[in-house]
Amino acid sequence: MPFFMLIVRNLLRQRIRSLLTALGISIGITTVVALGVVTHSVKATAAEILRAGGADFAIGQSGSSDLTFSTLTSEQLGEIEAYPGVEHAIGVLMVISPLGSNPYFVQLGIEPADLAHFEVPLLEGRALAAGATDEILLGREASRQLGKGVGDTVELRDRRFTVVGIYRTGNVWEDGGGMLPLATVQEYERKRGLMTLIYVRAKPGIDLAQLTARIEQDHPELATLRTLSDYSDVDQGMQLMDALNLAISFLAVFIGGIGVMNTMVMSVFERTREIGILRAVGWRQRRVLQMVLGESILLCVIGALIGSTLAVIFTRVILIFPVVRSFLALEYTPDVFIRGLAVGVAVALLGALYPAIRAVRLSPIQAIRYE
Repeated sequence: MPFFMLIVRNLLRQRIRSLLTALGISIGITTVVALGVVTHSVKATAAEILRAGGADFAIGQSGSSDLTFSTLTSEQLGEIEAYPGVEHAIGVLMVISPLGSNPYFVQLGIEPADLAHFEVPLLEGRALAAGATDEILLGREASRQLGKGVGDTVELRDRRFTVVGIYRTGNVWEDGGGMLPLATVQEYERKRGLMTLIYVRAKPGIDLAQLTARIEQDHPELATLRTLSDYSDVDQGMQLMDALNLAISFLAVFIGGIGVMNTMVMSVFERTREIGILRAVGWRQRRVLQMVLGESILLCVIGALIGSTLAVIFTRVILIFPVVRSFLALEYTPDVFIRGLAVGVAVALLGALYPAIRAVRLSPIQAIRYE
């Protein structure tokens, strides 16, 4: 009998036990993969925020615990605009508050005149008018959720705004929110003269690395944001998500390892006489070790496949809720599933360690006489 088929047959001896063990492992793998998908997707969306409006990079307050807590002043905006390599610098106030059934409606306050340099592809209507205080541009997803189009009105923060345009940028945070006059958002947020981010477009031919380095050198209180790795400078939530993902992975390995160990220990005990006979007919310790490890790894790979499948299903299901679609666009990358498989293999090795050692230490004579 081929060695692999022997491993499969051993697992099928106790079908229910093997299935329950695989399902137990799959729960941990499901959590690891699902959280990995969500974390990666949030990061990818955040990276798009840094390049909103066609900017080369963004600037925020260094050390902020959350992006929306970043606080910049009009004076800082003027100082950034004065750099020789800067073509345009646009200040934006980002606010998140409920609107309709969406508790995370993103509002971007921006000067109407700056929209000429801030890329906002309009699907319908027009841009914000100069001096307007009661106009709003809605993202396509927000327009669909609210059932509002050009000419309709929406009530936000106890104020009524007229929808003058519908846009689509491709970023879920922007498309699930709206853009309003900067002065209006500053007024109802009581943040007159303050902004969250400054979007910078450099002049052609400018070395961005040198420009960002000079800005940070001149202004230690500011953080220039070009890539996702820079995002943690203004939002420590990403670091917390990574730490949570790592902690859950270790927890899944530990709990899953105990479950696999229980299954493999019982399997080795039940086959003590059989293992003794195999040793007596010439099986080396290495061969017995490979059999026990093979059974454990196959069990965990099955659990990883089930868990990964469930993770994809569950993450797709959460998109049914409009509130989730308004701030999350799922991305499935190979590294997330590789991590899930790695956790499964780690569970297998941890769970099979003691049973494998016990199996190879069995004396053939004592094992044959075992009752």
